[in-house]
Amino acid sequence: MTQHKPDNRKKLIREALEKIVVNVGVGRMGQQPNFEAKGLQQIIRDLSLMTGQKPQTRLAKKSIAGFKLREGQIVGLKITLRRAKMVDFFERLITMVLPRVKDFHGIDPKVIDKGGVLNLGLREQFIFPETKPEDSPLIFPFEVTIVPRAKKNREATVAMYREFGVPLKKDQESKPKHK
Repeated sequence: MTQHKPDNRKKLIREALEKIVVNVGVGRMGQQPNFEAKGLQQIIRDLSLMTGQKPQTRLAKKSIAGFKLREGQIVGLKITLRRAKMVDFFERLITMVLPRVKDFHGIDPKVIDKGGVLNLGLREQFIFPETKPEDSPLIFPFEVTIVPRAKKNREATVAMYREFGVPLKKDQESKPKHK
C-alpha cells in the first residue's frame, strides 16, 4: 500500500468517492406510542453525532394495511454526505469504527457491486465512539453505502478500496472452503 500525506490522502478520497449515504429504517419502532417524541429524537441525535449532519425523514408514499403502514408515516431516516464530511466519516469508519465491530474479520469483496458501490450493514450505533449506551436506550441498525465517482470495473474499484485502507478479506478467504 502506498503511503500518502494526510492532506493528499483526503484529497484522493474526495476525488475518488462521490457520496456516502447512511440509512436507518424505523420499522416496527415507528408503531410504538410516543415514538416521534422520544425514539425518533434519539435516533436523529445519534445519527447527527455520528455523521455531523442532520438526517432527512423519509415518509411512506402510500398506505399498506398488511404492514400497518399509513401514508405520510415516518419509515426511515437518510443522510447523504459529500466533500469534507464524507471524507471525515469515511476515515473514521475505516480507522475507528470497523475495528470495534465484534467478530469482524474483514469485508467480503463480493458485497461490492458492478458499479463499485460498497454496502455495509451495521447492527448498532454504539460502535461509533460519539454515541454512548448510557445516553441512548434505543439500539438501531443502519446501512452505510459508499458510492465511487468513477463507475469502473469491479476489480479496479476493489483495488481502490484496498488502497484507501478498507479492510477487505483476501481473495482466498472470500471463496467457500471445500471439504
